[in-house]
Amino acid sequence: MLEALYAGGVLMLPILGCSVVALAIILERLWTLRTRRIAPRGLGQKVCELISQGQVNVYWLESHSPLGNVLAAGLRNARLGNEQVRARMQESAVAVIHDMERFLSPLGTIAAITPLLGLLGTVVGMIDVFAVIVDAGSAERAQELAGGISQALVTTAAGLTVAIPALMFHRYFQRRVEDITVNMEEQAGQVVEYISHHQGELGLAESHDGIDRRNGQDRREASPGDMPAYMRRDVDDPFGDGARDGRGGGDKGAGIGRPS
Repeated sequence: MLEALYAGGVLMLPILGCSVVALAIILERLWTLRTRRIAPRGLGQKVCELISQGQVNVYWLESHSPLGNVLAAGLRNARLGNEQVRARMQESAVAVIHDMERFLSPLGTIAAITPLLGLLGTVVGMIDVFAVIVDAGSAERAQELAGGISQALVTTAAGLTVAIPALMFHRYFQRRVEDITVNMEEQAGQVVEYISHHQGELGLAESHDGIDRRNGQDRREASPGDMPAYMRRDVDDPFGDGARDGRGGGDKGAGIGRPS
């Protein structure tokens, strides 16, 4: 490994740096772009059931996942009509899409520039080779000639080694973002459709314990038995990722599609 670095010359340093950055981005995006974390399947159906039971806690929904945050933004404006619900969801979409696409641009840049760095190393190595050929002489010149050819080949190989997986993961993450966005659109549309056919006033709670205190009438401390079943600590959250303790993933952005 060290021999290859030495053989490649100075240009191996930026190629090595690009490889480290690309690896860090790939690992971080693999962990972040999980459907279960961003848009848990079945959450839209669960919210519709809670609406029918009149026990939707907006705080729990916002802290549950980015998709939950989008749905909560729509529920807060349900009284204003379906157009406002969709508009608020669209506004929430911008943040989560931006978050999902974070670091993808640097990864694509690395995939583009590392072959060029390798090509630059090839050019520099060939310049050294031709300089040796012009200054023909003893056997020591043959060693210099081999060193120039080695630098030309090593830098090209290193650049391609970094660029190929970086490009593959860049395309993969772009597709993953699109799939998650479509999943969000489907579940958000399900909730909007249900709200449009929901009869009666939509009751929302906006406290940690699930009790609606907006009118200032109920100030007592709630016991676990007072909480809705889906908010109790001893009930497993089928959507996972930290939602069972009421804190959730902590993400504040979610999306149902790109702004038109």
